[in-house]
Amino acid sequence: MTALVIVVALLTAAGAGKLARMEGATYPTALTRAAAAFTTVLTLAATATAALAALFA
Repeated sequence: MTALVIVVALLTAAGAGKLARMEGATYPTALTRAAAAFTTVLTLAATATAALAALFA
């Protein structure tokens, strides 16, 4: 399950970086957007896991 979350986060980050570059953003800006997307996906997965753990406990 962890590997799936990491793969989804990496794909999301790659997509965000590519879209930023297509919009004309510089490489540092695109990297920042990709990092933010990666962090967001990991945070969402952790929050969902905590909520489900509390629900089933």
